Amino acid sequence: MPPAEARARLEKVQGIGVWTSAEVAQRAFGDADAVSVGDFHLPAAVGWALTGERTDDDGMLRLLAPYAPHRHRVVRLLSLSGRARAPRRGPKLPIADYRAF
Repeated sequence: MPPAEARARLEKVQGIGVWTSAEVAQRAFGDADAVSVGDFHLPAAVGWALTGERTDDDGMLRLLAPYAPHRHRVVRLLSLSGRARAPRRGPKLPIADYRAF
């Protein structure tokens, strides 16, 4: 059965949406093109790795379009590379010296 048809059948089950069917297709079917649309962190990570800016699901799909039919593999390689993380911008706290107390 083609992966698109298998995903469509999975999504007919109540409670299984696009994200869950993509995750199942990646792992169980070995679908190299299944992108987890609806993931909370994934679009920002892909956007940061490829453009240096955060993006949403639509932007992520536009950025990954040239890599079809290997979009999941590209996302996986980006996450393993370490480039898919925005720099931290939180305040730096000084190291407290508790020996004087």
